[in-house]
Amino acid sequence: MADTAPHSRPPLMALDEALATLLEKAQPKLPAESVATFDADGRVLVQDLVSALTVPPRDNSSMDGYAVRVADCAAPGALLQVAQRIPAGTVGTPMAAGTAARIFTGAQIPEGADAVVMQEDTQAVPEEGGLGAVRIQIAPAAGQWIRRAGEDVASGDVVLRKGERLTPAALGLAASIGFDRLQVARRPRVALLSTGDELVMPGEVAPEAMKPGAIYNSNRFFMRALLHRLGCEVNDLGIVPDKREATIEALRGAAESSDLIITTGGVSVGEEDHIKAAVQALGELQLWSLSMKPGKPFAYGSIPRAGGDAKGRCHVTGLPGNPVSSFLTFLLLVRPFLLTLQGATRVAPEPVPMRADFDWPRADKRREFLRARRNAAGGLDLFANQSSGVLTSMVWGDGVIDNPPSQSFKAGDTVKFIPLASLLA
Repeated sequence: MADTAPHSRPPLMALDEALATLLEKAQPKLPAESVATFDADGRVLVQDLVSALTVPPRDNSSMDGYAVRVADCAAPGALLQVAQRIPAGTVGTPMAAGTAARIFTGAQIPEGADAVVMQEDTQAVPEEGGLGAVRIQIAPAAGQWIRRAGEDVASGDVVLRKGERLTPAALGLAASIGFDRLQVARRPRVALLSTGDELVMPGEVAPEAMKPGAIYNSNRFFMRALLHRLGCEVNDLGIVPDKREATIEALRGAAESSDLIITTGGVSVGEEDHIKAAVQALGELQLWSLSMKPGKPFAYGSIPRAGGDAKGRCHVTGLPGNPVSSFLTFLLLVRPFLLTLQGATRVAPEPVPMRADFDWPRADKRREFLRARRNAAGGLDLFANQSSGVLTSMVWGDGVIDNPPSQSFKAGDTVKFIPLASLLA
């Protein structure tokens, strides 16, 4: 007699567990390369940057104005002879009692001066010959408008640490201590492919000519953009037919020149979902059912390159086909994986506590990521349709609410909000 009992399914994997497992797989780290500091925005440092100098090297003026001795200006209205003019890049002479120095932003403070008075608090008194005099209309405090030597960087300081992802400000900081080139992780090489005979490309088929069941391949567009924002070199393999052999050949070829293959669609349990079988035919695959909504189906595996272990293995991540599910699993799992592969130390954003301005009474057993956006009152509004197929929600929203499993809340409650800006940087 045939066994008619339903097959038991493994429990859903928590997102944090899946992420931790995935990050452990991000080995070996990508090799280092030297790039011009001009070209290093978004790259990950592979060594500490240690300053060989002090910044600023000497006390300097943070204002256009006059360098003075506080003792000469004990009361407003003091009249001082202007003895010298000090532009940035020149060094003045020691200050004599009863004199002032015309000074400009960034210029070194002359010996003897202990304050700078901004020019708005002075009155120039022209005289024939020389530099004239100046009336100091306030009683300055010692040290005002002076930038102290080393207040930015001291010699020997580690100004940027290994594993930091470089920003425009970080590039300026590196340049300020003399680095014209930086050691960074090589850009990840990512192959991208979509599966599904229902997919067509915009421009190839007009909307009015779409066959029943056909859809435009939106995932390919946002996935490429996300990868480019992460600085990846993208090999777009297009749409692969829903055939096992075609999928195997696409994966085999991509593995030879890629650090990671990303597939969208084909990781569920349907008869036309060939990614699982294709990866297993070439290498190893783990298929995870995640306890998150949207984004339940997710796969991770690896494919050996020709030549065996000596040539290493190519990572594979299989994302769900629904666009919001694909978008969010990329941001929450694949993005941290790619950053970790480059040696980054900070790979996940910190949620921001914010007030929900709506009720959420129908809590799901899975961890939910609700598309929301900030409102003028300082709270969060919810997009009306939270379906995994409604990409409009990701455009309307400026972030997602990270809601724990089985947790409902009411308007006025505090929730954890992850701004999309922190995930798209």
